[in-house]
Amino acid sequence: MSQNKPRMQRMTPAQQRARNSKGGRPGAPKAKVKPATASDWIAGARLRTLPLAIAPVIIGVGAAKIVDGAGVWHPIRALLCLAVAVCLQIGVNYANDYSDGVRGTDQYRVGPSRLTGSGRAAPRRVLTVALVFFALGALAGLVLVLLTQHWWVLLVGAAAIAAAWFYTGGKRPYGYYGLGEVFVFLFFGVVATAGTTYMLSGTVNQEAWYGSVVAGLIACAVLMVNNIRDIQPDKAAGKRTLAVLLGNVASRIVFCVFLLVPFGILALLALFYPIAWLGFFALLAALPACVITLFAKTPRELVTALQLTSLTGLLVAIALGAAFVF
Repeated sequence: MSQNKPRMQRMTPAQQRARNSKGGRPGAPKAKVKPATASDWIAGARLRTLPLAIAPVIIGVGAAKIVDGAGVWHPIRALLCLAVAVCLQIGVNYANDYSDGVRGTDQYRVGPSRLTGSGRAAPRRVLTVALVFFALGALAGLVLVLLTQHWWVLLVGAAAIAAAWFYTGGKRPYGYYGLGEVFVFLFFGVVATAGTTYMLSGTVNQEAWYGSVVAGLIACAVLMVNNIRDIQPDKAAGKRTLAVLLGNVASRIVFCVFLLVPFGILALLALFYPIAWLGFFALLAALPACVITLFAKTPRELVTALQLTSLTGLLVAIALGAAFVF
């Protein structure tokens, strides 16, 4: 008489990854992970995203020059604005690494591994680095306020740091509910550009507002193409980005809208500031980014599109900033 043997239950991909991360089978020794090197920490700063921080400052400085005229220049304030933007950008990158890592989201990643999720750096250490950069940005902002006496701007700075943290941090991170692009537009577009102009000139002119829309939309495009790459892993992790909510096809179309609409605004500004026409050379990067994103099949292609999008933002900002200055 034969006995029925218990059927072995097939594991899901998530369970398989979890088992592998624990050594492959119950009781197996955990695989050793090499500690993060200096190059890993530099990669964790995600330097390809820094144009998102630099571009609005360039535009804001140019717009401030229109207000103050050719005889007034505030290099120290401009550098402090740049320091605030760059430090917050790097801070949010490390904070995102930490939060997604401890939340388990990075177990589903298809792109480059992160410091926390890969186990190559202790979560507390990654969090500490993020907080250091937030503190440096806050310090630069405080010096700006002391120089300008615009004390109410401290509230804006606090809101920017809070937005950077709660993108993926906290119990209900807004980046998990399709609101990432909204906050990126506000803080890497409107606040960064108009804020720079205000801290340099004491007012915000129309050029700064238009420029903030340009910078904000391109920043949204960078975030969108990054999230298009991660649609499937984000779905698996329960991370509902705008790309996940829109779906694969619609999100690629929206990316193109985000990236190309700024050129319409650039054309409008070029009617009054002719040098701004030079910004259309950025289409040499923007159009390939759109084509790649529309037809990309692999994550590597979308990473290339992200790099081209960041380059587009920087080139447009340089042209627009120069147009305002000269």
